[in-house]
Amino acid sequence: MTTATLSQPLSYSDRLERLKQTKLRQTRQKRDRNGYMDRDDHGTAPLPDGFSWSPIANHSNGSFYRSKGWAANFKSLMEVHPVYVDANDALAGRWMVYLSSYRRCGWFPDADFSHLKPEQELYGILSGIGAQQHFGPDYRIGLALGWGGLLAKVRRCHQDHGLDKSEFYEAEQDVIVGVQDWIRRTVAAINEAESVETDPTLKANLHEMAAVNEWLVDGPPRTLREACQWLAWYCMVSRIYNGDGAGGQLDELLRPYYERDIAAGRIDDEEAIFTLACLLLNDPHYHQIGGPGADGRDMTSLISFLIVEAGRRLGIPCNLTIRVHDGLDPDLFNLGVRTLLEDKKGWPRFSGEKGLTEGFMRNGYSEALARERIAVGCHWMAIPGREYTVNDCVKINAAKVFEVAFKEMMRESETVVPSVSRLWSLFAEHLRRAVLCTAKGLDFHLAHQKDNAPELLINLLCDGPIERGLDASAGGVDMYNLCVDGSALATVADSFAALEQRIERERKLSWAEVARHLSEDYRGEGGERVRLMLRSGERYGQGTSLGDDCAIRISELFTGLIRANLTPEGRLMIPGWFSWSSTIPMGRVVGATPNGRHAGAPISHGANPDPGFRKDAAPTAMAHAIAAIQPGYGNTAPMQLELDPGLARDRGAVDALGCLIKTHFDEGGTLINVNILDADQLRAAHKDPDAFPDLVVRVTGFTAYFASLSPEFRQLVVDRLIEA
Repeated sequence: MTTATLSQPLSYSDRLERLKQTKLRQTRQKRDRNGYMDRDDHGTAPLPDGFSWSPIANHSNGSFYRSKGWAANFKSLMEVHPVYVDANDALAGRWMVYLSSYRRCGWFPDADFSHLKPEQELYGILSGIGAQQHFGPDYRIGLALGWGGLLAKVRRCHQDHGLDKSEFYEAEQDVIVGVQDWIRRTVAAINEAESVETDPTLKANLHEMAAVNEWLVDGPPRTLREACQWLAWYCMVSRIYNGDGAGGQLDELLRPYYERDIAAGRIDDEEAIFTLACLLLNDPHYHQIGGPGADGRDMTSLISFLIVEAGRRLGIPCNLTIRVHDGLDPDLFNLGVRTLLEDKKGWPRFSGEKGLTEGFMRNGYSEALARERIAVGCHWMAIPGREYTVNDCVKINAAKVFEVAFKEMMRESETVVPSVSRLWSLFAEHLRRAVLCTAKGLDFHLAHQKDNAPELLINLLCDGPIERGLDASAGGVDMYNLCVDGSALATVADSFAALEQRIERERKLSWAEVARHLSEDYRGEGGERVRLMLRSGERYGQGTSLGDDCAIRISELFTGLIRANLTPEGRLMIPGWFSWSSTIPMGRVVGATPNGRHAGAPISHGANPDPGFRKDAAPTAMAHAIAAIQPGYGNTAPMQLELDPGLARDRGAVDALGCLIKTHFDEGGTLINVNILDADQLRAAHKDPDAFPDLVVRVTGFTAYFASLSPEFRQLVVDRLIEA
């Protein structure tokens, strides 16, 4: 806390710079204490020395489960969780710990799914069993009611349902009371800070901060600052509870508060920008701006622009997405593209209305409802408060499925002649089995997740759970559209293409030769020559190539298998292509593959062609290729695009990149992530990350400080960005 008296009042830019430097310092402290983090940058502050808390076990294995166990531990943690006040900030609070990290066992042991594990391991399936959050809360509910209103709603519904659901409702009450206790303790800390603050600007800020938070203990927000503070509290406690990072339609959520404040003369745009920047600093949740409302009209407003400006002035990792549609305000779109090119921070992302809305409607939903399904996660969409999806938690490793099929074909080669056709038949059959195993796992998850880890925080901001007395994972919401991602598309497509080209078309290799070199990981005699021959064939992303044909065929097969089957309990599954940062662990379980990849190396990234797919790495070729493999049912297959910073200096760069984005979406693309990074700087930062503490990269669906990534993951990003 600053105590020195300055001759000139502190400006918003002065305070924002101080907050940013604190953020960088804390990021380094977290890395030094906890190690590297190959996931989203989070708004955590380091725990103070000496902090200690022990969970309350309610199972013989020493862990905690069910609503009662989670609520008791959350409330207990909130009673001792450190408070955080920075006099420079418009908002109070930082979160510091994950409740989930205190569990000794990550799955409810009384629910055994050992019968599914053999096939899950065989096919490299990330089953999603035990996955928490990864669907979207409806922040409008919380903003309208406040914590006191939510508590009253829980108590009212408890009376309506009676004793049979007491454990559920008492747990929800304990969660809210725990949050209110944390806010009250923070108010006391703000008052104490104000009593010793000597800078008049900061002292006045602390006085207002205390008043805002004292009101928010019970009352719903009335002003922009109160609304931002309420969102910050919810985002912090939801992160603490189970890591939830889903945001909302941020511009539309905050627009009424901003417009009322401006009309009443309470704030000006500079104060609004500063307050918004403090919200983005508090935690980089995934928020959408722009895009159509349910009636098709664009939701862009003045505050949409202020949100982007706030993020630009802050200059840290940010996860804003602009929804692109025909009616989008062109000034917001151009601002987003300019921000990418000029700031080089990897944000904003862009999502494509056409592919997402038309795709989701193919599941039988209306256009108005499809438009409500917004970008609130790493690569994923959800209807806030109404849809349970376990997005980004369920993945089938297509490279592992391919490996199983290839080995089976070679085992039978004494009686059945190997061929690409035979390999495809086996691959299709094993992929079918993998999809069925995944579907069974999803049903198992939904049958037992309420006992394992109920969604007590997100329940509060959903339409149904509190009214019904049912957890969101167990019938509390109306829609269960379960996301199933395929991974390793390019790895498998390029492998099929290499085999067809080098064995069956050119006859340069035999099946036995390829099998031997794969078993030797290309390290035996002649192995490197064969590896390079396979790697240099017709690859996915080149245009009219074998690799592109194979990628389309694989995606159609995967999509068809998902769409042809509900889960055994009758739930809908929706396909996508995404790997998140799981490319490394998913690659470790796969041996060498016929695309020239070594055993244990990472699988391909998401829906992208592998680096080096063509010499010029043409963005247009990549855009066309990824548009062609979209599953087409409302989940994404994102394009990860890396561009040289020299482009930003070219006249017409905004128009050129904007045209590429719009063309990809016109062709059915769903989501675009863009990095503007200098290869030489990236190499230098990989060698000495501490020399570039504020270098931000879009890793996949999320942005992060490059210095926070592990050396292994930094290498993967470097290879992806600069390989010719």
